[in-house]
Amino acid sequence: FCLENTDPRMRGRGIQLLSQVLLQCYSLLQEKEVLHLVLFYESRLQDHHLVIPSVLQGLRALSMCEVLSPGLAVSVLKAIFQEVHVQSLLQLDRHTVYSIITNFMSTREEELKGLGANFTFGFIQVMDGEKDPRNLLVAFQIVRDLIAKDYALGPFVEELFEVTSCYFPIDFTPPPNDPHGIQREDLILSLRAVLASTPQFAEFLLPLLIEKLDSELQSAKLDSLQTLTACCAIYGQKELQEFLPSLWSSLRREVFQTASEKIETECLAALHALSACLSRSVLSSDSEDLLDSFLSSILQDCRHHLCEPDMKLVWPSAKLLQAAAGASLRTYHRITHSVLPLLLEQYTKHTQSSQRRTILEMLLGFLELQQKWGHVEEDESILLSLQAPVCSVVFSALTDPSVQLQLVGIKALTVLGSLQGFLSSSDLELVVDHLIRLALHEEDSQSSEAAMEAAGSLAPTYPKVFSERMVPRLEEELQSGRAGKGEESYHNHHSLQQRCLQALAAVSTHTSIVKETVPVLLQHLQKVQKGTEARNTEDMVSVCQSLHHVALQCQQDAEGCWYFHQTVVPCLLAMAVQAAMQESTHRLPGKALLEEEVLAAMIPVISAATTHLSPELAAQSVSHVVPLFLDGEVSFLPQNSFPCSFQPFGDGECLEAQRRLVALLMAFICSLPRDVAIPQQEWLLRELLALSCSSNCPFTATTAAKCFAGLVNKHPAGQQLDEVLQLAMNRMEPSLAEGPRRTQALTLLLWVRPALDEWGRGAGGPSLVLTVLPAQVTKALVLRYHPLSSCLTDKLLGLLGDTELGPAAADGFSLLMAESPDVLHKGCHADVRIMFRQRFFTDNVPKLVQGFHEAGPDVKANYLKGLSHVLNHLPKPVLVTELPTLLSLLLEALSCSDRVVQLSTLSCLHPLLLEAPQVMSLHVDTLVTKFLNLTSSPTMAVRIAALRCAHALTSLPTTVLLPYKGRVIRALAKPLDDKKRLVRKEAVAARGEW
Repeated sequence: FCLENTDPRMRGRGIQLLSQVLLQCYSLLQEKEVLHLVLFYESRLQDHHLVIPSVLQGLRALSMCEVLSPGLAVSVLKAIFQEVHVQSLLQLDRHTVYSIITNFMSTREEELKGLGANFTFGFIQVMDGEKDPRNLLVAFQIVRDLIAKDYALGPFVEELFEVTSCYFPIDFTPPPNDPHGIQREDLILSLRAVLASTPQFAEFLLPLLIEKLDSELQSAKLDSLQTLTACCAIYGQKELQEFLPSLWSSLRREVFQTASEKIETECLAALHALSACLSRSVLSSDSEDLLDSFLSSILQDCRHHLCEPDMKLVWPSAKLLQAAAGASLRTYHRITHSVLPLLLEQYTKHTQSSQRRTILEMLLGFLELQQKWGHVEEDESILLSLQAPVCSVVFSALTDPSVQLQLVGIKALTVLGSLQGFLSSSDLELVVDHLIRLALHEEDSQSSEAAMEAAGSLAPTYPKVFSERMVPRLEEELQSGRAGKGEESYHNHHSLQQRCLQALAAVSTHTSIVKETVPVLLQHLQKVQKGTEARNTEDMVSVCQSLHHVALQCQQDAEGCWYFHQTVVPCLLAMAVQAAMQESTHRLPGKALLEEEVLAAMIPVISAATTHLSPELAAQSVSHVVPLFLDGEVSFLPQNSFPCSFQPFGDGECLEAQRRLVALLMAFICSLPRDVAIPQQEWLLRELLALSCSSNCPFTATTAAKCFAGLVNKHPAGQQLDEVLQLAMNRMEPSLAEGPRRTQALTLLLWVRPALDEWGRGAGGPSLVLTVLPAQVTKALVLRYHPLSSCLTDKLLGLLGDTELGPAAADGFSLLMAESPDVLHKGCHADVRIMFRQRFFTDNVPKLVQGFHEAGPDVKANYLKGLSHVLNHLPKPVLVTELPTLLSLLLEALSCSDRVVQLSTLSCLHPLLLEAPQVMSLHVDTLVTKFLNLTSSPTMAVRIAALRCAHALTSLPTTVLLPYKGRVIRALAKPLDDKKRLVRKEAVAARGEW
């Protein structure tokens, strides 16, 4: 009845209902039904304009039918092209037409191609005048498909270009809170893909790009340059020939005159693309070589600027030349043949260091381009013919008093060394001599560090030269006489030794060199150990830092890694055991080796030497190290004649020095791959547990707890693990409840909690083990989502209300959330589950908030401190989403007298001011007051953090800030006179912004 009604609105409702049904069930239709419906809908296209939108919806449903008869797709599109004035329709109805075309193009390509250029012409009529960005994205995609799938464009190439290029450059600003999420960049990229899709557009597009390049609009220039670069990927010499002079003129002008770094960068990219395009073109015998003439124009316009006395346009000219030279090997030869001799001549001509540095930086740019092409034949490369003058210029820069010129010279030296066959053997010896001089004796640390880095870069290429020439020289300097009398003489000698150690580490980038440097470093460590100078501890730490550097460089090479491990680890253990036994027998030499700083420096050496071992080699090593600590088996150690037995887990005060070496066991065993079996593991766990709970030395107790936590974290789930954890709980709980070892118990609790974060639930009251041992155990379990981790966390939460342990328990939340530098991180193969911080936050922050509200006034600060530690380590996107519910507590934390709480809260609020300005604006009055109050804090770090937050407030909407402007500026005048320079610096920045 509705379909035959004389009222167009009623007919429209009938067709609308039918179309809605078809959109639900089009896949169920049979071929005859589809034919019947298509004919009906085609006839309805001639109906009243009120009916057309519903008709188009029905045709969209039918365009998705797989049983559509051949010819119907063409018939439907012809009917739409002829009967519908698409641009008079509403946006949604126009989008429906584009959808019909898209559906047919994806399923009926051959049929549509049968229409020839008529299909292209019909689509041009449909698209002409489109303004909605949602529809334009679809329309641009259709044009790309027309070209990519080789539809016939016929005589309508220019019309198709015009109907799309009229949108260039895109000028679109999305409305606020746009639900469609279309950005200007989306439209720019989609249109660019159309314009750069076919060389057929070149004759129309290139004049348009040149016109926009000559405009004053920066965005138009940028878009034109990026589009030109994209077009060069598909254009050839034929398309570019007519427009090359104009393009070069525009590019040159922009680079010489622009103040915009972005435009300069895009101009250079476009010039590079043009040169590469011309380099790819295949020439016929009678055609002009456009590349040669194009490069001649570039050289003619740029080369003479390299010789100008004021050097005003030197850098723009050099950048243009380098952009063209980097396009192909041919362009590189053509340009460097003309430019390199000129640069060498100019370097000699100028005497000022600043001018020479500029010229050498340009020369360096061309040298770096040579690296792209690798080794080139002697008759092709101008660089090889200039070997002597190039080396002379670089070597002269290395001896110049100007540090900045030296730094450029070192970079150039590194590049020359990377060019295969460029440096002769005599040049290489000179290179090594220069690097040694700069690394050891150059006063400026920048040059020294750069020389060491260069040595590390070149050593893998020339290992023989560096092994035979550099390492012996460094060893000689390291072992050369003792310091003279006086503090200054001692300082100079000590500084030289430090540099020797750093240089030995830096050059150890090849296994053959590592085999030379490691014995030197170990020999020096042994020499320092036997000495009696006051700075022995500092010297030992320096050697360990160098060994750590070497270990990191060896990790990617299996041979070097194993050599380092089997050489260094036994040696360090032997030296430490020897020192510990001397301490036990009251002998003085070697005592410095047992200092916390030295043992702490040895930990990363052993860890880095172990993490990258293969499971087979790691198993071989662990079979020696564990018996050393459990059974005192010292036979695998070098120089293993010790005065007494090694019993690090034994009782007695005389063994305290030996117990400290558990730190080295931790470094080794916690860095092993997870699938390496630990011999006597249960016994070892029990000994570590006992030591962490009983030791009077905080360093020993903490490292034992960490070692226990590391083993627990990697321990396979099962009954054995449950028993070990229950044993730990039984040891911790009484200690946490009362007694002299409450703090140790807390440390253990904290470490095992993260180690386990994978475990079952348990019960029990607070204990000291919740401080040292509990801390470590908790962390071990948190990281692997162990069910018991929640039980241990609840114990930790309970301790926040303890007046004695509460502050330490609150700081424990930082340990749980932060990256652990020595154990329980992914680098040492710990079981760390993704998003463990988010899970910890979800499980425990509500408990912290509840505990805060229920706590007495004397312990409320503990809950605030714990909360601020958790929030401070939470990923910022997660924190922003939770901000509204937690902000009031964070603001209250700023009033806490504990400076750690203040600092942690300020560091938490700072990024939120930048990332969540709308939420923070609601509390601006409180924030301004709190921040200004804290700028007068007695703690410098708090004053700095408060000033940074006051600075960050300026990212809030201006209308929100204006009422506070005068007050803030007056208040920030006081810290301008702060006695600390760093505070004054932050005050200047914040006040200036306000």
